Amino acid sequence: MRFASYRQDGVEGLAAAEAGGPFRGYASTHASYPGTLASLVAKGREHLTAAGHVLLGGPEVNLDAAELLPPLPSPPKILCVGLNYADHSAESGFEVPGYPTIFGRFASSLIGHGAPIVRPRVSEQLDYEGEFVAVIGRGGRDIPKAQALDHVVAYSLFNDASIRDYQFKAPQWTMGKNFDGTGAFGPWLVTADELPPGCAGLRLQTRLNGQVVQDASTNDLVFDVATLVSTLSEALTLEAGDVIVTGTPSGVGLARKPPLWMKPGDVCEVELEGLGVLRNPITDQAAARAEAAE
Repeated sequence: MRFASYRQDGVEGLAAAEAGGPFRGYASTHASYPGTLASLVAKGREHLTAAGHVLLGGPEVNLDAAELLPPLPSPPKILCVGLNYADHSAESGFEVPGYPTIFGRFASSLIGHGAPIVRPRVSEQLDYEGEFVAVIGRGGRDIPKAQALDHVVAYSLFNDASIRDYQFKAPQWTMGKNFDGTGAFGPWLVTADELPPGCAGLRLQTRLNGQVVQDASTNDLVFDVATLVSTLSEALTLEAGDVIVTGTPSGVGLARKPPLWMKPGDVCEVELEGLGVLRNPITDQAAARAEAAE
């Protein structure tokens, strides 16, 4: 089942769809509205499924006429994995890591499908990173790898857009990975039962203005989803709603000669086979501020 958070005419809502079917659901003002997607994920897989059946009994929702929101606007944790494809490590000048390279993102950077990724006034080095996301549905600590996928409730897509010169101003990558308006997340959540375990064997592709710039199989992950969940839980108590951004393959703009930076007017798409397409235009900070002021 698929779940999309949206806003229409100033009112938020939630819609669900079965594979190949239309989205149906309710605005938050309707008596049958089951709650936000974040609240449903926090209550567990069975509660999410039950809510999905309620939503499927609602009217059809035209998501093309609505504003799609990040599926989870304020996850407890956003845990990103760097250098998780060997070819991306090579193009970036790093050795393939023997232990996951983890860094954090903040919810303040998140935007939804269709919203503009913002190139800041201080840099032109805005780079794309197409990735898929695993969403934790059942928390825990010291989770065995053999049971790790039981803790994943859904998957989604992410564009970990990075400000490269700021990323490498210091040994830690936090600044370059957390500019406002750079964490595109969506377009919806797809429950784990609709996809292969750990999203294994699927094609992940990024396109900039229709040109394929990243193209890989999720089988090429250095650390698969089960390994990431288990390894992270050695240190952290994972919580329902935590988001694991699993890493990007080769082809990033930084590694190209000359570098290929995203610029205002561009459109970037991230697609995972069987899940959907996350699409975002690019704007600059001044235009974004002007639009927000209107």
